[in-house]
Amino acid sequence: MTTTRKRRLSPQPRRTLEMLKLLASSPHGVTQASLVRVHGFNGDMITDVVHGGLATAERETVNAGPRLVDAVRLRITPIGREAIEE
Repeated sequence: MTTTRKRRLSPQPRRTLEMLKLLASSPHGVTQASLVRVHGFNGDMITDVVHGGLATAERETVNAGPRLVDAVRLRITPIGREAIEE
């Protein structure tokens, strides 16, 4: 009798996969502030995903009420999409 064990990701890779799925579901990307404040990802994890080529980070200026603020928007890359499919 052969038993198949389901592969379990450690907490860090599992959270990275969650972030990639979130980015994949957002056609316009997600701001870094939203990833940190709303979804609980940390800056090191975001940096690792960008440096690993799984996402891009682009600085932009956005309207926040009557004033303009700088924001960093992350978008998934084709490599990031492939990582989700594995």
